[in-house]
Amino acid sequence: MPPERVQHFSQFVEDYEAIRSAEGRSSPSDEYYLGLPYEDTTGRNSSQWKIRSKSFDYLARHIVQPVETFRTILDLGAGNCWMSYRLALAGHRAVAVDLLTNNHDGLGAAAHYSKYLSIPIARFQAENTYLPFQDEQFDAAVFNASFHYSEDYEATLREALRCVRSNGCVIVSDTPWYSCEESGRQMIAERQAAFRKRFGTASNSVRSLEYLTDERLRDLEKQLSISWTTYAPWYGVKWAMRPWGAKLSRRREPSRFRIYVARKHG
Repeated sequence: MPPERVQHFSQFVEDYEAIRSAEGRSSPSDEYYLGLPYEDTTGRNSSQWKIRSKSFDYLARHIVQPVETFRTILDLGAGNCWMSYRLALAGHRAVAVDLLTNNHDGLGAAAHYSKYLSIPIARFQAENTYLPFQDEQFDAAVFNASFHYSEDYEATLREALRCVRSNGCVIVSDTPWYSCEESGRQMIAERQAAFRKRFGTASNSVRSLEYLTDERLRDLEKQLSISWTTYAPWYGVKWAMRPWGAKLSRRREPSRFRIYVARKHG
């Protein structure tokens, strides 16, 4: 990354690493990383990993695995590289990209997987709007619970599409969706207040867009001449009832997760 972009993200990275560490998103043992996303051996974020595991299973079974041509996959927002590891076990060649490079929650954590793979996971520190790859180098790109960190959805998606071959696709997984902008804005305000109280920072030095709405998705279709295919994994009855519970108690609507796929046409 150019020095000026490293500086641009420096406060965000510092805040993010501190928050993630306080939330217990790491471990000194291989066991923790090898169990993700199906088991959180620390027990501190199990409910979130339960959602991640269901999203990943759906993505693998219904989107990635049925297509034999998906050999090379770009894992955008790879974090500790758990998805790259799972994709590698399934026979894909995954390349991991993230801003964080530390050894417990960033790209450096891939060391925990090395002894279990014949080929180490290739890792690159980069921002999603400036990817260090050639045009049409990958069969698919996956935003792994990371698309909402973008400051510019159009630029981010355009860059991912550039790196994907014709008839390949870009996949957005585990980014929060709301039915209206107001719900998204309320979520941001609530989260920033909670972060200030618990961690002493709102973690808003980078103006991430944070969520999706149908209107935002339609705008991206128009801007980039794409069409979204939407998939809805099943997260269980309790999860499905959350919007109704929020409405009855007059609370803000909860976030919902879907998987969005944009195919790149030749």
